Amino acid sequence: MKPIALHGKKKSRMKKEVSLIVNDTPMGLSYFVQRFIDQTVGGMMASLDGTGEIKVLDISIEGNKVNINLNNALVPTNPFVGEVVRNTISGIVSSLKGVSEVNKISLSIKR
Repeated sequence: MKPIALHGKKKSRMKKEVSLIVNDTPMGLSYFVQRFIDQTVGGMMASLDGTGEIKVLDISIEGNKVNINLNNALVPTNPFVGEVVRNTISGIVSSLKGVSEVNKISLSIKR
């Protein structure tokens, strides 16, 4: 998948790459969907204590299990945070064209 250039509030260009695999199938994402996922998931991570700036974020969801790896460090989550992250990402993914059932999600964001 090609990296996309997203524009922030500053006039400089930042390259961000968003990749999504659902049920072991890579998903093609439009610019809008990539940006929406980047900003939504980035906002969730920013709200967690001690997370800092996102350089590389990998989230895997399978069933009720949520693993968040931020900048090569596992982010501990309590059941509430795991459920919010799982439900938010699953809601976005289930709305995508071609997705009928969501069993496994792998999401990667590189900034």
